[in-house]
Formats: sequence, structure tokens, C-alpha cells
Amino acid sequence: MTREARLQWWQEARFGMFIHWGVYAIPARGEWVMYQEHIPHEEYARFAKEFNPSKFDPDAWVRLAREAGMRYMVLTTRHHDGFSLFDSQVSDFTAPKTAAKRDLVRAYVEACHRGGMRVGFYYSLLDWRYGAYFRGPQKDPEGWANLVEYVHAQVRELCTNYGKIDILWYDGGWPYTAEDWRSAELNAMVRSLQPDILINNRSQLPEDFDTPEQHIHASPPGRPWEACMTLNNSWGYNAADDAWKPPKQVITHLVQCASGGGNLLLNVGPKADGTIPPESERILRQVGEWLGRNGGAIYGTERCPISTSTGLCTLKGHTLYVHVLRWPGKELVVPRLMSKVLSVSLLAEGKPIKFEQKGDRLFLRDLPGRAPDPLDTVIVVEFAEEPRFLDYFAEGWEPGPAVGPSEEG
Repeated sequence: MTREARLQWWQEARFGMFIHWGVYAIPARGEWVMYQEHIPHEEYARFAKEFNPSKFDPDAWVRLAREAGMRYMVLTTRHHDGFSLFDSQVSDFTAPKTAAKRDLVRAYVEACHRGGMRVGFYYSLLDWRYGAYFRGPQKDPEGWANLVEYVHAQVRELCTNYGKIDILWYDGGWPYTAEDWRSAELNAMVRSLQPDILINNRSQLPEDFDTPEQHIHASPPGRPWEACMTLNNSWGYNAADDAWKPPKQVITHLVQCASGGGNLLLNVGPKADGTIPPESERILRQVGEWLGRNGGAIYGTERCPISTSTGLCTLKGHTLYVHVLRWPGKELVVPRLMSKVLSVSLLAEGKPIKFEQKGDRLFLRDLPGRAPDPLDTVIVVEFAEEPRFLDYFAEGWEPGPAVGPSEEG
């Protein structure tokens, strides 16, 4: 299968769920607590004796993802602290060998398969329990070799023991090189075991897609990308973090990604008992309700080169979706349109909108005084052909005569 064929479903999906979960949910101060508080790994290992998620229901996770309008999920199989949620022959610091007494990754995969959800594995290359990670391959070549062998063995387990996996989402490669991690060899092994899998760029090799973190930055055209972001300020469960993003902000991020041809991978941090915080559930369900009305303007859309003074646009074939994030009142202008418009309507309601084309500008008139949807009102513009857009720099822009200070008043 070609790279383009492997990526097709993922680029149409546009929205996925990231899940950061592990023993760090016990202290509930975020997934970096071991590093930030300089906890010795012998002391940190005690959390695994308490980590027995009695309310873990992976089918409920999948249902929530579907209600939110998400099309794939990515779970932290092992984070930087070294605790594996899966059964591993090369580590005793795992869920099956500690208090949980079960393979939590297997339960997650089976729930995804039952629910028709695409399956992703996050895997951290680094492990804070290995001193060689901090010393590096030059200062500790033998220790480094042991770390890399352990990493390769665990990735082989993940790609062998759980059936079809759709995404491998590496992390933690810094500050070392792809050569240090033997990433080319590692990924060749992954593809031999999972031929259709998508691999991100954090093994220090570009692979299938880029992953900007906590910000939205479109990759160049032709380079797939996915912004990973949190619902508050934490990845792992943090009981004190109440900085929840409102649904409108999440939808804005999703539109920003789709308009740039990218995906949004939005994180939840389950509690130690396996439940997802109610604030996360509330926000995700509201986003899902909006997608239920407006999903056509997100799923399967393409990068769009234009925007308006009130928001962004997405594109699909002969259809332009105008996302009005800031309602203008009675009139809205969409600029840079070089193709004939056939019709304009509200996506959710199907109600037609009066319009007039003047040059490259499309005037939408007699709009409601208030936004029909305060989260994001989507307007559908249908063209007679695949739309062309004015490029100010390539074709020139004539704004008209300059206005002097006296004329401005």
C-alpha cells in the first residue's frame, strides 16, 4: 500500500482522541510528576501497587469518542516514567505484573475493534528509569545499547500481540538522533509487522505525519500534520488543573486544523480509577453535538487558502464551507473567489442566503442579527466548478486609490 493510500482514512477523519493514562494518575499532579519532583524510581514504583482501575471501562471511552465525533484514538501504552499498560517480557513495571493484574492495552484495543474505532498506540522512546538516557550513547554506550534493545523489544511486542494497529505515535526521542535510536531499523520492523500502520515523526525520522504540540502550525502542502492539544493545561490527570477550554475554543482549534489540511488529536487524562473527568466528558459531548450538525464542514475537507474577517474556511470539491466564528451581523463578505457561485445556505438548517458576486467578492446579505450557532455558524457556498481563488501576490491586488488622513476624518 502506498503512503497516500495509508493516509486516506486518517486525513478524512480530522479528529481523534489522545489518552494519557498511567500510574501518575495516582498522585494526580500530571504525567511528568516523577521527573519534576525528582522521585527515585524505587519510590515511584509504589504507585503501581495502588494502580488498580476498578472503574476502567474501555467501551465507555470508545462511546465517548464517538459521541464527540472522533474517528480514532491514541493511548499511552508507556509514557516517560517507564510504566507499561501492556504485558511485556522485558519489563516487570507493567500493569499485568502489578496491582492492576491485567493487560489494559488489550482491553482498549478490543473495545476499539468492537466499536469500529481506529486504534493508535503512543510509545515513549525514553524511560526515566534508565540512567543511560540521561548520560547518552557517548558517555554510556553499553547502557544506551541496553535501553535501545528494550525499546525495540517493546515496540515489537506492541506490533505483534494486539492484531491490527492503525497508528504508532512515538514520543521522547529528544535530544538524540534517529541513528542513536536505530529508528530506521525500528520502523522497518514495525512496517514488516503492521504494513498499513501510520507512524508519526517523533522517532526523529519524518515518516508519515508531523505533530505540533499545544499549538497549531500547518506543515507545507503535501506534508500531513496533526496538532495534539489538551483540554486543560495537563496531559495526565491533574486534580488541581481546572483551566478547562470551552467548547467554542475546541471547535475553533478543530476548524483551524481542518482549514490548514491537518487533524486535531485532543487529549483526555483519565483518573486512576479509569474514569474520564466529567468536565472532559461535558466539553467533548458539546463538540460532538456541533459536529452532528456541521460535520460535513470538517470530515474529508481539504486545506483552504482563504479566510474571512469573521473566521476560516474549509473546502471539499465544489463546496466551500465558511466558518463564521465571529458573527458580523446582517452582512458578510467572502473575498478572493474567482469562480461562479451557484448557491449559498446555512449548513445546519439548509436555509438559503441571499448573495451577490462583485468581482472576486461574494456579499452575503440579510443575515440574522445574531449567530444561528454561537459556537460556529457554517455557511455553505456551492460553485459551478472546482473553485479558484485570487492570489494577491501572484495576480496582483488593486485596492483602489489611497485614502489620505483628511479623507479618513
